[in-house]
Amino acid sequence: MPRKSHHYEGHNLSRTGWLRAAVLGANDGILSTASLILGVATASHSRASILISGVSGLVAGALSMGSGEYVSVSSQADAEKAVLAQERRELIDDKEGELRELTQIYVRRGLDNKLAAEVAEQLSKKNALAAHARDELGISNVMRARPLQAALASAASFSMGALIPLLAGMIAPIQWSVAAVYVISLLFLIVLGSVGARAGGAPILPGALRVAFWGALAMAATAGIGMLFHVNL
Repeated sequence: MPRKSHHYEGHNLSRTGWLRAAVLGANDGILSTASLILGVATASHSRASILISGVSGLVAGALSMGSGEYVSVSSQADAEKAVLAQERRELIDDKEGELRELTQIYVRRGLDNKLAAEVAEQLSKKNALAAHARDELGISNVMRARPLQAALASAASFSMGALIPLLAGMIAPIQWSVAAVYVISLLFLIVLGSVGARAGGAPILPGALRVAFWGALAMAATAGIGMLFHVNL
Protein backbone atom coordinates (compact mmCIF):
# COMPACT_ATOMS: atom_id res chain seq x y z
CA MET A 1 0.00 0.00 0.00
CA PRO A 2 1.47 3.37 -0.97
CA ARG A 3 2.28 5.62 1.92
CA LYS A 4 0.39 8.83 2.26
CA SER A 5 2.51 11.90 1.80
CA HIS A 6 1.99 14.80 4.13
CA HIS A 7 2.45 18.10 2.36
CA TYR A 8 3.55 21.00 4.50
CA GLU A 9 4.73 24.38 3.42
CA GLY A 10 6.51 26.41 6.04
CA HIS A 11 6.32 30.05 5.10
CA ASN A 12 8.20 32.66 7.10
CA LEU A 13 6.17 35.66 6.05
CA SER A 14 3.63 35.33 8.86
CA ARG A 15 6.28 35.85 11.52
CA THR A 16 8.27 38.65 9.91
CA GLY A 17 6.24 41.33 11.72
CA TRP A 18 6.93 40.31 15.31
CA LEU A 19 10.37 39.02 14.37
CA ARG A 20 11.34 42.35 12.87
CA ALA A 21 10.18 44.20 15.99
CA ALA A 22 12.00 41.82 18.36
CA VAL A 23 15.26 41.83 16.42
CA LEU A 24 15.14 45.58 15.90
CA GLY A 25 14.47 46.23 19.60
CA ALA A 26 17.26 43.92 20.79
CA ASN A 27 19.65 45.28 18.17
CA ASP A 28 18.93 48.86 19.27
CA GLY A 29 19.33 47.85 22.91
CA ILE A 30 22.76 46.36 22.32
CA LEU A 31 24.06 49.03 19.98
CA SER A 32 22.80 52.17 21.71
CA THR A 33 23.70 51.00 25.22
CA ALA A 34 27.10 49.66 24.16
CA SER A 35 27.87 52.90 22.34
CA LEU A 36 26.87 54.94 25.38
CA ILE A 37 28.96 52.80 27.72
CA LEU A 38 31.97 52.91 25.39
CA GLY A 39 31.79 56.67 25.08
CA VAL A 40 31.71 57.12 28.86
CA ALA A 41 34.12 54.30 29.71
CA THR A 42 36.86 55.48 27.36
CA ALA A 43 36.57 58.94 28.86
CA SER A 44 36.54 57.99 32.55
CA HIS A 45 37.65 54.33 32.97
CA SER A 46 35.34 54.15 35.99
CA ARG A 47 33.16 51.20 37.01
CA ALA A 48 30.57 53.57 38.45
CA SER A 49 30.31 55.49 35.18
CA ILE A 50 29.81 52.24 33.27
CA LEU A 51 26.99 51.25 35.61
CA ILE A 52 25.31 54.65 35.53
CA SER A 53 25.55 55.06 31.76
CA GLY A 54 24.45 51.47 31.11
CA VAL A 55 21.44 51.55 33.42
CA SER A 56 20.45 55.01 32.20
CA GLY A 57 20.70 53.89 28.59
CA LEU A 58 18.66 50.76 29.31
CA VAL A 59 15.85 52.57 31.13
CA ALA A 60 15.68 55.56 28.80
CA GLY A 61 15.89 53.40 25.70
CA ALA A 62 13.25 50.92 26.85
CA LEU A 63 10.83 53.70 27.76
CA SER A 64 11.51 55.51 24.51
CA MET A 65 11.06 52.39 22.39
CA GLY A 66 7.92 51.35 24.25
CA SER A 67 6.24 54.74 24.16
CA GLY A 68 7.23 55.35 20.56
CA GLU A 69 5.88 51.98 19.49
CA TYR A 70 2.67 52.55 21.45
CA VAL A 71 2.04 55.91 19.81
CA SER A 72 2.85 54.60 16.35
CA VAL A 73 0.73 51.45 16.60
CA SER A 74 -2.10 53.37 18.29
CA SER A 75 -2.27 55.65 15.25
CA GLN A 76 -2.44 52.59 13.04
CA ALA A 77 -5.17 51.08 15.25
CA ASP A 78 -7.19 54.30 15.09
CA ALA A 79 -6.94 54.32 11.30
CA GLU A 80 -8.06 50.68 11.16
CA LYS A 81 -11.05 51.41 13.42
CA ALA A 82 -12.04 54.36 11.23
CA VAL A 83 -12.00 52.42 7.97
CA LEU A 84 -13.80 49.47 9.56
CA ALA A 85 -16.51 51.80 10.86
CA GLN A 86 -16.89 53.27 7.40
CA GLU A 87 -17.09 49.81 5.86
CA ARG A 88 -19.70 48.78 8.41
CA ARG A 89 -21.86 51.76 7.43
CA GLU A 90 -21.47 50.97 3.75
CA LEU A 91 -22.60 47.39 4.35
CA ILE A 92 -25.74 48.71 6.01
CA ASP A 93 -26.47 51.40 3.41
CA ASP A 94 -25.61 49.45 0.25
CA LYS A 95 -25.43 45.73 0.92
CA GLU A 96 -25.83 44.71 -2.74
CA GLY A 97 -23.25 47.20 -3.93
CA GLU A 98 -20.74 45.91 -1.40
CA LEU A 99 -21.45 42.35 -2.52
CA ARG A 100 -20.72 43.31 -6.12
CA GLU A 101 -17.55 45.03 -5.01
CA LEU A 102 -16.38 41.90 -3.19
CA THR A 103 -17.24 39.80 -6.23
CA GLN A 104 -15.08 41.99 -8.48
CA ILE A 105 -12.18 41.63 -6.06
CA TYR A 106 -12.27 37.86 -6.51
CA VAL A 107 -12.68 38.20 -10.27
CA ARG A 108 -9.51 40.30 -10.40
CA ARG A 109 -7.76 37.59 -8.43
CA GLY A 110 -8.56 35.01 -11.09
CA LEU A 111 -12.00 33.51 -10.37
CA ASP A 112 -14.67 33.46 -13.05
CA ASN A 113 -17.72 35.64 -12.49
CA LYS A 114 -20.00 32.83 -11.31
CA LEU A 115 -17.57 31.35 -8.82
CA ALA A 116 -16.53 34.79 -7.60
CA ALA A 117 -20.17 35.68 -6.94
CA GLU A 118 -20.71 32.41 -5.04
CA VAL A 119 -17.61 32.93 -2.92
CA ALA A 120 -18.54 36.53 -2.16
CA GLU A 121 -22.07 35.51 -1.19
CA GLN A 122 -20.96 32.67 1.07
CA LEU A 123 -18.35 34.77 2.84
CA SER A 124 -20.80 37.66 3.24
CA LYS A 125 -23.35 35.36 4.85
CA LYS A 126 -20.79 34.21 7.39
CA ASN A 127 -19.22 37.61 8.19
CA ALA A 128 -19.45 40.33 5.58
CA LEU A 129 -17.36 42.83 7.53
CA ALA A 130 -14.55 40.34 8.06
CA ALA A 131 -14.55 39.45 4.37
CA HIS A 132 -14.32 43.08 3.29
CA ALA A 133 -11.76 43.89 5.96
CA ARG A 134 -9.52 41.06 4.83
CA ASP A 135 -9.95 41.15 1.05
CA GLU A 136 -10.76 44.81 0.39
CA LEU A 137 -8.88 46.61 3.15
CA GLY A 138 -6.11 44.11 3.91
CA ILE A 139 -6.97 43.94 7.63
CA SER A 140 -7.03 40.56 9.39
CA ASN A 141 -7.13 39.47 13.02
CA VAL A 142 -3.55 38.20 12.78
CA MET A 143 -2.22 41.50 11.46
CA ARG A 144 -4.40 43.87 13.52
CA ALA A 145 -2.57 46.65 15.31
CA ARG A 146 -2.19 45.98 19.06
CA PRO A 147 -0.55 49.03 20.69
CA LEU A 148 0.02 47.70 24.22
CA GLN A 149 1.38 44.38 23.02
CA ALA A 150 3.71 46.12 20.58
CA ALA A 151 4.92 48.57 23.24
CA LEU A 152 5.66 45.87 25.82
CA ALA A 153 7.42 43.66 23.27
CA SER A 154 9.52 46.53 22.01
CA ALA A 155 10.53 47.66 25.50
CA ALA A 156 11.29 44.09 26.60
CA SER A 157 13.42 43.28 23.55
CA PHE A 158 15.36 46.54 23.96
CA SER A 159 15.97 45.79 27.65
CA MET A 160 17.22 42.29 26.93
CA GLY A 161 19.62 43.65 24.33
CA ALA A 162 20.81 46.48 26.59
CA LEU A 163 21.66 44.04 29.39
CA ILE A 164 24.36 42.41 27.25
CA PRO A 165 26.85 45.31 27.08
CA LEU A 166 25.94 46.41 30.62
CA LEU A 167 26.79 43.00 32.08
CA ALA A 168 29.91 42.76 29.94
CA GLY A 169 31.14 46.09 31.26
CA MET A 170 30.38 45.22 34.87
CA ILE A 171 31.77 41.67 34.92
CA ALA A 172 35.00 42.20 32.99
CA PRO A 173 38.05 43.57 34.81
CA ILE A 174 38.05 47.36 34.58
CA GLN A 175 41.15 47.45 32.38
CA TRP A 176 39.40 45.16 29.89
CA SER A 177 35.90 46.57 30.19
CA VAL A 178 36.03 48.64 26.99
CA ALA A 179 37.29 45.70 24.95
CA ALA A 180 34.79 43.35 26.56
CA VAL A 181 31.83 45.61 25.82
CA TYR A 182 32.97 46.12 22.23
CA VAL A 183 33.70 42.48 21.38
CA ILE A 184 30.77 40.88 23.20
CA SER A 185 28.29 43.43 21.84
CA LEU A 186 29.60 42.92 18.31
CA LEU A 187 29.33 39.15 18.64
CA PHE A 188 25.73 39.38 19.81
CA LEU A 189 24.90 41.80 17.01
CA ILE A 190 26.23 39.26 14.51
CA VAL A 191 24.19 36.50 16.15
CA LEU A 192 21.06 38.65 16.04
CA GLY A 193 21.59 39.48 12.41
CA SER A 194 22.07 35.80 11.58
CA VAL A 195 19.03 34.65 13.57
CA GLY A 196 16.81 37.32 12.06
CA ALA A 197 17.93 36.48 8.54
CA ARG A 198 17.52 32.73 9.05
CA ALA A 199 14.09 32.98 10.67
CA GLY A 200 12.94 35.32 7.92
CA GLY A 201 14.21 33.00 5.19
CA ALA A 202 16.86 35.46 3.96
CA PRO A 203 20.58 34.71 3.36
CA ILE A 204 22.42 34.63 6.68
CA LEU A 205 25.83 36.01 5.71
CA PRO A 206 24.70 39.36 4.22
CA GLY A 207 22.46 40.04 7.22
CA ALA A 208 25.21 39.24 9.72
CA LEU A 209 27.84 41.27 7.86
CA ARG A 210 25.53 44.26 7.52
CA VAL A 211 24.78 44.33 11.25
CA ALA A 212 28.46 43.76 12.12
CA PHE A 213 29.71 46.60 9.91
CA TRP A 214 27.31 49.27 11.10
CA GLY A 215 27.51 48.12 14.72
CA ALA A 216 31.31 48.20 14.73
CA LEU A 217 31.29 51.62 13.10
CA ALA A 218 28.84 53.12 15.61
CA MET A 219 30.64 51.76 18.64
CA ALA A 220 34.04 52.83 17.32
CA ALA A 221 32.74 56.35 16.74
CA THR A 222 31.46 56.79 20.29
CA ALA A 223 34.58 55.20 21.75
CA GLY A 224 36.64 57.65 19.74
CA ILE A 225 34.62 60.57 21.10
CA GLY A 226 35.23 59.33 24.65
CA MET A 227 38.98 59.11 24.03
CA LEU A 228 38.98 62.57 22.49
CA PHE A 229 37.32 64.13 25.55
CA HIS A 230 39.16 62.10 28.15
CA VAL A 231 38.22 63.25 31.65
CA ASN A 232 38.32 61.92 35.18
CA LEU A 233 34.83 61.43 36.60
